[in-house]
Amino acid sequence: MKKWVYRFGAGEAEGSAVDVALLGGKGANLAEMASLGLPVPPGLTIIAEACGWYFAHGRSLPEGLTAQVLDGIVQMERLTGRVFGGREQPLLLSVRSGARASMPGMMDTVLNLGLNDETVQALGHDAGDARFAWDSYRRFIQMYGDVVLGLDHEIFEEILEDEKARLGHDYDTELSAVDWQHIVSLYKQMIEDELGEAFPQDPHVQLWRAIAAVFSSWSNMRAVTYRTLHNIPHDWGTAVNVQAMVFGNLGSTSATGVAFTRNPSTGDKSLYGEFLINAQGEDVVAGIRTPQSLTEEGRIASGTEKPSMEKLMPEAFAEFNAICDRLEAHYGDMQDVEFTVERGTLWMLQTRAGKRTTRAAMKIAVDMVDEGLISEEEAICRIDPPSLDQLLHPTIDPRVERVVIGSGLPASPGAASGEIVFTSEAAVEAEAEGRKVVLVRIETSPEDIHGMHVAEAILTTRGGMTSHAAVVARGMGIPCVVGAGGLRVDLRNELLIGPGFTLKRGDIVTVDGSSGHLMRGEVPMIQPALSGDFARLMAWADKTRRMAVRTNADTPTDARAARSFGAEGIGLCRTEHMFFEGGRIHVMREMILAEDEAGRRAALDKLLPMQRSDFTELFTIMSGLPVTIRLLDPPLHEFLPKSAEEIEEVAAAMDMEPALLARRVEALHEFNPMLGHRGCRLAISYPEIVEMQARAIFEASAAAAKLTGAPVELEIMVPLVGLRSELDYVKACIDKVEADVSKETGMAIGYLAGTMIELPRAALRAHVIAETAEFFSFGTNDLTQTTFGISRDDAASFIPTYQRKGIIVHDPFISLDFDGVGELIRLAAERGRKTRPDLKLGICGEHGGDPASIRFCEDVGLDYVSCSPFRVPIARLAAAQAAIEERAKTR
Repeated sequence: MKKWVYRFGAGEAEGSAVDVALLGGKGANLAEMASLGLPVPPGLTIIAEACGWYFAHGRSLPEGLTAQVLDGIVQMERLTGRVFGGREQPLLLSVRSGARASMPGMMDTVLNLGLNDETVQALGHDAGDARFAWDSYRRFIQMYGDVVLGLDHEIFEEILEDEKARLGHDYDTELSAVDWQHIVSLYKQMIEDELGEAFPQDPHVQLWRAIAAVFSSWSNMRAVTYRTLHNIPHDWGTAVNVQAMVFGNLGSTSATGVAFTRNPSTGDKSLYGEFLINAQGEDVVAGIRTPQSLTEEGRIASGTEKPSMEKLMPEAFAEFNAICDRLEAHYGDMQDVEFTVERGTLWMLQTRAGKRTTRAAMKIAVDMVDEGLISEEEAICRIDPPSLDQLLHPTIDPRVERVVIGSGLPASPGAASGEIVFTSEAAVEAEAEGRKVVLVRIETSPEDIHGMHVAEAILTTRGGMTSHAAVVARGMGIPCVVGAGGLRVDLRNELLIGPGFTLKRGDIVTVDGSSGHLMRGEVPMIQPALSGDFARLMAWADKTRRMAVRTNADTPTDARAARSFGAEGIGLCRTEHMFFEGGRIHVMREMILAEDEAGRRAALDKLLPMQRSDFTELFTIMSGLPVTIRLLDPPLHEFLPKSAEEIEEVAAAMDMEPALLARRVEALHEFNPMLGHRGCRLAISYPEIVEMQARAIFEASAAAAKLTGAPVELEIMVPLVGLRSELDYVKACIDKVEADVSKETGMAIGYLAGTMIELPRAALRAHVIAETAEFFSFGTNDLTQTTFGISRDDAASFIPTYQRKGIIVHDPFISLDFDGVGELIRLAAERGRKTRPDLKLGICGEHGGDPASIRFCEDVGLDYVSCSPFRVPIARLAAAQAAIEERAKTR
């Protein structure tokens, strides 16, 4: 019979940390901690495969699973000396999700399961604390009602708040056992009124419905959104962990907390976290009570007078600190741990690799190399390449005066400005309209994931450094300030109220997640300097990777930025972008609207010095590095006005009749311009355009070589070639101009002639085209369009539907389609190099900055990738990781 359940406890486990795909991250690490002899409450893990079965078979559980779970509960009863559903010393359970990849707060949990009207009395008698028992019972009903029965969490909160107001209490801790007992009766009555059925009293019914609910939470909206944002496969499913409860709400000698073995914001090597006395785990992360610091160092840094765990519980703290050191050494990574102290006894509830800011990840990786815990290659692989974007975000200019109107905890670094919105829905709406927003909430919940994703920054008035807002914002790289207790959010009237001020929806504020400050208005920012840990890790990456990393740059500004980020040349300069600047567009239109070749040449003579100046500056900035110039690619109508109003305006500027301009625009209209008169087809129809561009390029090359003393490594790329004869024709035009300029300047210019492979025919005939071409650059934007027959500009109308319905996993315009487009790239590379073994191969589409696509490029053996300037660091790191993976395959 298939094994659906794996047990752990009392120093033994049926799984280990390597079984993440089977047991999920939480289950695998619970098993590992148990095997290490750490104090872990006994339990069992239902494997993730059961989740897939559950959904595939009408939300039912597989045969044999029930018996295996019951066997596991018998073992828990034996190890704890308690009985599930017993009238004396009852065993209570927690039922938690545990996916292969960490998805904090996205799925559901049920605690204190097994309580009913009888076992609550037994729990109170056993603990000698009736208040604790009734508090646990109301927590269970509230959580079960929300997760399993589908009732709104706020309904329970309203009952609780009404009762506290009636009794004159401000805090939950002021309620007595009798008060909690009454609230339990109100909860149960509400459930019966809302659902027409009583709250279930049978612990086994509670258990099976809770397990089903946790499986079901894999498909809730927030979990699906989180997986989509983080590229987590939707078919993985979640494991379910059923574990004996331990209690942090058993009085002043009990506590619960969350900790990181290093600071997740800065990477500093010091224990970092929070705890609450007399509380259960959800109290810490929910932000309902403001937690206390674990360490005296943390308490002093936060400026609070509330005592630390180090001071209040020195023995438990010392044991916990030692366990944290042991876990970090064992896993070789910073850990995020959850724990409970039950009447002075420490229990470890979870460990996992801690989420951290990119800056912290850099420091931790570099420090661990220095400490001898990991190798340089392991450090390179510890950083998620797309997360480097976080290091490129603006920070507040230190030279400007700060007018701070509020402050809280600095939960996620970086700074951003935007207009205030108070709901996630408003954030999404504003982002769709192109407006930048700061999401302001009392506290965030997993339901806010869509609003958090589009916000520039997040501010909450409640919560600590391990609250939902803090953890999620750090993972997304969004500046965040939490626990701004001096501010008040009026959600009904959409106001943010502080000492002496009131801000409304739409007002502009700046959030500094590094200092915890809130400022009125938009504050000047500066770009961060990339040095220190970043520089060391990138140096390791550069000596590890095989592929070069170039940039797509059309302007001197782009080129300078790319050089500062480590670009090793320009892989794509789109010359058409230069024609849109300033008054050049008018000259370009003169050329397009000319009636004959003589008129076109007259206009091109005006464009020549402009292009030459642009190229000279680019070549000078790149100073000896390779530069690939793509000849004019888009159809000519793109440079012309579209609407009647634009035609009137342009006609007036060009001193011509609007009707004449309108006729010329109509004559150039194409039904499918993507496949129309563009690229090399323009060059063949109007060779004078190629001649002007080639002259500008060669004259600029000669000028830059004189300025820098370094010869220009020049590559000229002919776009949209499908026939070798097309490339031959255009290359002959270029060669003639090169000969002329070499003679005029007295310098041997030299260049490589190549083409973009962006048509399936070009890929299939690569062995023939390579007889002329000296390099191929795969233009994967158009190659994806022409392979799929999909317009990139229109794909957004249905690609999300394809992803949601499982037709495709990734948008092929974001991450390369390995099976189709990738097959054409592989084929073209093999055939091209068979003809010309030294054929230079690169990629210059948007995929050049996508880590998954870069791994494919390494596998195919491309020489370089080229991407936008701000993606260059990402590509450098991803290329190093790809090289490490390739080497590992051969070991």
